[in-house]
Amino acid sequence: MAILFESLVFGPIRSRRLGKSLGINLMPEIGKICSFDCIYCECGWNPEKKHISRLPQKDVFEKILEEKLKELQGTCDEPDSITFSGNGEPTLHPDFAEIIEITIRLRDLYIPNAVISVLTNGSMLHKKEIFDAISKVDNNIIKLDGGTSESINAINKPNISIDLENYIQLLQKFNGDLIIQTCFLRGEHKGYKIDNTKEEEIRLWTEHIKKIKPRRTMIYAIERETPEKQLEKIGLEELERIAEPLRDLGFVVDCYGE
Repeated sequence: MAILFESLVFGPIRSRRLGKSLGINLMPEIGKICSFDCIYCECGWNPEKKHISRLPQKDVFEKILEEKLKELQGTCDEPDSITFSGNGEPTLHPDFAEIIEITIRLRDLYIPNAVISVLTNGSMLHKKEIFDAISKVDNNIIKLDGGTSESINAINKPNISIDLENYIQLLQKFNGDLIIQTCFLRGEHKGYKIDNTKEEEIRLWTEHIKKIKPRRTMIYAIERETPEKQLEKIGLEELERIAEPLRDLGFVVDCYGE
């Protein structure tokens, strides 16, 4: 069963990576909009027919977020993170850069100890205003789900095929001030075997991380129900083995699995 968020601001919820997380959903409340169609996405597949639904306006967002932060300020539910995720790719919102500025201002005013996190697939980073906005948040958590273009395109099913070399060069422009997130999995989709845990995949993925030099790398296994049912959940012990070569080089790698 797909998990869709029915509110512009939701939670706080307990996140295994971000603690008490106040969620922000900039996509429609009745459906998913994303530039990827990841085979493991908890929100399900992208709809074949686009829902006719307006994206939330920035002034409405500002009002709702301010009310929520006032409500949470000084309580036991005060969030550790204000997190952009929701029903799809947050950077697709046409006012994303301005919304980030609003969020920073309201966070500083009401809950200055909270970090601002954006979970993004990176598909809009070629746009300067998006790159600059992502550079301003505390946790810019950017997807890199494999070592080869073939695996990434098979796992993430982007609306435009990813040129991995260009993407790595784009991520290098953050000069290390970013967080990489990678979901490791094995399985099958439409008769095609998918496995980004193979030795060569991990070797190439490790080389990408060495080039990008992120300040933190988050690797994780499937946690919730996935739209593609023929997928295998990777164990924590295997994730730790994947992380070991990078840790030996001084990289910070966090593993999330069972």
